[in-house]
Amino acid sequence: MLLTMKKLEFGITTFVETVPNPKTGETISQDVRIQQIIDEIVLAEKVGLSFYGVGEHHRKEFAASAPAVILAAAAGLTNTIKLGSSVTVLSSDDPVRVYQQFATLNALSHGRAEITAGRGSFIESFPLFGYDLNDYDALFEEKLDLLLHIRDHEIVSHPGGLRSAIDHLGVYPRTQYPLWISRGVGGSPESVLRAAELGIPLFLAIIGGDPYRFKAYTDLYRKHYLPSKFHPEPYISVHFHGYLTHDKKELQSIFYPSIVTLMNTIGRERGWGPYTFESFVHNMSEHGALFAGTPTEVAGKINRVMTALGGHRFTMHIPVGFMEQTYVLQTISLLGTEVRTFFND
Repeated sequence: MLLTMKKLEFGITTFVETVPNPKTGETISQDVRIQQIIDEIVLAEKVGLSFYGVGEHHRKEFAASAPAVILAAAAGLTNTIKLGSSVTVLSSDDPVRVYQQFATLNALSHGRAEITAGRGSFIESFPLFGYDLNDYDALFEEKLDLLLHIRDHEIVSHPGGLRSAIDHLGVYPRTQYPLWISRGVGGSPESVLRAAELGIPLFLAIIGGDPYRFKAYTDLYRKHYLPSKFHPEPYISVHFHGYLTHDKKELQSIFYPSIVTLMNTIGRERGWGPYTFESFVHNMSEHGALFAGTPTEVAGKINRVMTALGGHRFTMHIPVGFMEQTYVLQTISLLGTEVRTFFND
């Protein structure tokens, strides 16, 4: 048992990846992959995980354009696990509809719904829904303020801006359970500070670099946190890519082929250097952002990093590219039955 952490929550996140199998070139149908997510959520609850998040995307590699629908399908098959977006791209959505969808999910799940509102690291949704990328930051800030206002008020007025005005209209359904709304943040200290000033949880997505450098972000958040009605204390979730196995040969045979194809696809779009096996090995080291290896190894790294960051919830993103579901389920099971038991006993 690791003694340096207070009670730590554990969860899984996914973008519902539908990436070609690098060995065969075949791609699982998006229908099947969406259906698989329900099995993953049910297993995650069974093994004691506290959160499952589906991240909204609008491109062919990911089938997660409607997280609330997927999560609603799992609500009736589960009882305790929190069901959230990881992320909702609020800039290109409407706060009224986002609230309505997740308030409905909150009713179906008896209060287990969560929204992680973010600007999104991909931009496909902006032209898809008719938004100007020049308004990238302003859209999000206006819509986040409106979403929080809707959460707190049945009758809503909004002066208008980039989003049209609302003149004293009701927004329904009203959920009797508090609706958890976090701010998703990648690498922006301004976004961290804004989450603190709004008194909402911080969901920190770390997909590369030295995880310890993000201590500056979590320290900034705690220093400037303003308590709110729903969240009197700061709350920090942290998201990492990962994979768990007792057979370390799988790191090279299963996990590396999964991650390298997608990372290089995205990297070419963003001007990153090539993702190599050397990159992969470095990222699994103490100062890398991959949490991959045996349950004992990964639990030790989680303990050290989350202690440094002062996090409350560790979430592991699986898969990163193509991966047979057997190995996804293996990681979920090991995170719940072995890694989690190093903590909280």
